[in-house]
Amino acid sequence: MVSANNVDQELGWCREEYKKIGVEYAYFRHAPENNWYPHYIHNLDNLIRFGGLYPPIQVNADIRRTVLLGATWVYEGGVMQVRARDKIFRVQDLKGKKIGLTKSLNTIKNDWWRIQEHMGILNILKLHDMTIDDVEIVEFPYADDWYDKPEMLVPPMNNPSELWMRRDHKRDYAFRPLEKALLAGTVDAIYNQMGQLGQLSEATGEIKSIFDLSRLPDWTIQVANTPAVITCTDVMAKEHPELVVAYMKAMIKVGRWANRNKAAAAEILNRQTFYLDAEHTYEGIKHVDMVPSLSAQNLECIRIGKDFMFEHGYIKNDFDVAEWAAPEFLEKAAIEVLEEEWERRSWSKLPAGGGLDVEGTRLG
Repeated sequence: MVSANNVDQELGWCREEYKKIGVEYAYFRHAPENNWYPHYIHNLDNLIRFGGLYPPIQVNADIRRTVLLGATWVYEGGVMQVRARDKIFRVQDLKGKKIGLTKSLNTIKNDWWRIQEHMGILNILKLHDMTIDDVEIVEFPYADDWYDKPEMLVPPMNNPSELWMRRDHKRDYAFRPLEKALLAGTVDAIYNQMGQLGQLSEATGEIKSIFDLSRLPDWTIQVANTPAVITCTDVMAKEHPELVVAYMKAMIKVGRWANRNKAAAAEILNRQTFYLDAEHTYEGIKHVDMVPSLSAQNLECIRIGKDFMFEHGYIKNDFDVAEWAAPEFLEKAAIEVLEEEWERRSWSKLPAGGGLDVEGTRLG
């Protein structure tokens, strides 16, 4: 995901914030006892998650109460794709054609890949005065059961991009499973839920996009597991708010740095995104505000995603996004960041320094 957290994996500023309060901070997969499921079902009280939208919606709706701390909107949308040499040039040309749709058989976690595809397909059809009845949906069930397999749990990892040390993820068809079905002629079209994945497909020379949601001015129709959101358990928020504030302080600092240094942030993010390369990653993030927020637009995008999930049976219980959101943590973090910055900047400008009451120990 494009997020301040995934930039910080190389900067280490979040770890520094926790060291200030005497707390060890690490990526959840650094411990061999943890499998991959916490990222999807949030079953660790001491986990702060920054990632795609649909898993945390399902967690808060149906599994356990969490707190929404912040969000980052990314301009990705999604693309409808066909074989490059097919005489299909418009979405209307898909009438009567087959469109692929994945289906996870894992009942522990939600099927976030399918939700994106389902929502994107419906939106694109709707924009062209079509419905699901105008096409044939072909489902592709798969096991989706790797999250606790021993071979996937070694070696322990210090940051997310280490997963790709053993895999060429930009050319790994595990992340573009329907592409082979399209090329084999099993289906006539597929929806790639991230524009960046679609561009990897196009780079093969065998696939083209006939519609791109990210090129529309209407942001409400571009929700596709985005915005990326920050969540923690209600247990952490109630019993250890200082842990939440420390994390949000780091996200503000890293996000501001990334906004000022987009090219450098792109080099870091390129290690784990599905953009073609660092330059392409830069083009994808140059308009993204990397400082997480709970802006009105972000909250509305989250509502759109949640409502779609509830309407189509991907969550059992509905909830109020405004009640889920807890802006007080971000507000407190922002105040502390500004106070620290004022102290640093004013230190040499005021007779008594910046208000810091410091008793120093001479070194040397």
